[in-house]
Amino acid sequence: MENKEETLSFEEAMNKLESVVEKLEEGDVPLEKAIAMFQEGMELSKQCHNKLQAVEKQMDEIVKDDGEVELTNLQEESSE
Repeated sequence: MENKEETLSFEEAMNKLESVVEKLEEGDVPLEKAIAMFQEGMELSKQCHNKLQAVEKQMDEIVKDDGEVELTNLQEESSE
């Protein structure tokens, strides 16, 4: 069964993560609830990271005009 958070867009997950962080930073959260919120925040962070990795992989594959896929390295090339 798919988790509800897994269907969130990147922006929705980031907004939810920011909300969790803000509540935890206030410090008025009981310990048990703070631990649950921390775990939720870690899961949201992981989802955002996975979404960014997927987008980076897509960006690494650029389709040429003739339909061939060109793999590119997005890291900065060293100058010689």
